[in-house]
Amino acid sequence: MGCSSCSTGKDGQPKGCKNNGTCGTDGCNKLTVFDWLSNMSLPNGSEPFNCVEVRFKNSRKEFFKNTDKISLSIGDIVVTEAKSGHDVGMVTLAGELVKVQMKKKKIGVDSEDVLKIYRKANQKDIDTWQKCRDREEEIKKRSREIAIALKLQMKISDVEFQGDGSKATFYYTAEDRVDFRQLIKDMAKAFSIRIEMRQIGYRQEAQRLGGIGSCGRELCCSTWLTDFRSVSTSAARYQQLSLNPQKLAGQCGKLKCCLNYELDIYLDALQDFPSQDTKIFTEKGLAFCQKVDIFKEMLWFSYKDDAANWHMLTKQQVNELVARNKKKEKITSLEDYALENIEEKTTVFENVVGEDSLTRFDKPKNNKKKRRNNNRRNKNKRPVKNAKK
Repeated sequence: MGCSSCSTGKDGQPKGCKNNGTCGTDGCNKLTVFDWLSNMSLPNGSEPFNCVEVRFKNSRKEFFKNTDKISLSIGDIVVTEAKSGHDVGMVTLAGELVKVQMKKKKIGVDSEDVLKIYRKANQKDIDTWQKCRDREEEIKKRSREIAIALKLQMKISDVEFQGDGSKATFYYTAEDRVDFRQLIKDMAKAFSIRIEMRQIGYRQEAQRLGGIGSCGRELCCSTWLTDFRSVSTSAARYQQLSLNPQKLAGQCGKLKCCLNYELDIYLDALQDFPSQDTKIFTEKGLAFCQKVDIFKEMLWFSYKDDAANWHMLTKQQVNELVARNKKKEKITSLEDYALENIEEKTTVFENVVGEDSLTRFDKPKNNKKKRRNNNRRNKNKRPVKNAKK
């Protein structure tokens, strides 16, 4: 994702707008909501919704009341109320769609958590905000050094300054409970600001930091995914995936969220599907299931004494044979039911454009040297005529 302000530097590397996800064009923002109601006019006599959505650093968003009825649009920098002091953020959503988002997140308009907007930010507010943002990397590095010196088992992943520069929130991850009272004292003495420590999970850490997944795209948690459902190894088992932790784990170190995307489809397909532990008793011997293809509804079985030869059966055939086993009916062999010769459909690509040769624009090879060599060989092979007497 990139905004229109992004460009390429002198060395060919992406230069970027250097706004760290807060550009005014709303192109490189994380978890952006498309305002599909922006072109629709309100009915006569109705007033626009008096709440807006304001986005701060990374994916933190909050709703604020526009009590003074300030004319706001997406991309405006505003000064908002905070628990102590004021904060600076960017408007990411306004209008009737804010009401839908608040209802979705179960936030009431009259709730105490919904604070108000003071005004549009002036140049002084923006300069103070930008100076605080420039200090974050340096303070994050220094705070990590203090935590290591105190031998605390925690990782400080991100630092977020309040808009007025009076307070900084430190986001950290830890396996167990951490006593960071001494850490707060040392950091408050070193940075001369109020400190707030906030513990987050590993998935929330990946959401804040962002990155590129194994699929080659940006992480789902940092672009559109808002709710983090628990992912278990059973999701990989249902989808016939190998339980390799290096492939199944994401950048957060937990199981990938995308394992849940297609899980419901697999569960629906497995409702009347035979178990992979199914055994079939025949006169030729006991047969075990070796392989399963859920969507083709195929199962491969092999005898206990002959595990190298597999026999392909359909789902209906396996259910029928299992039912016959329960009734203690005799089954001669799997060969009577196996599907041996199945022709797979091959996809034929048609030449729509009418261009057959991929090398039609290549220059023909120069064969002059070969012709010269052939002519020399032919001259040497010719018989010598007898000289006139």
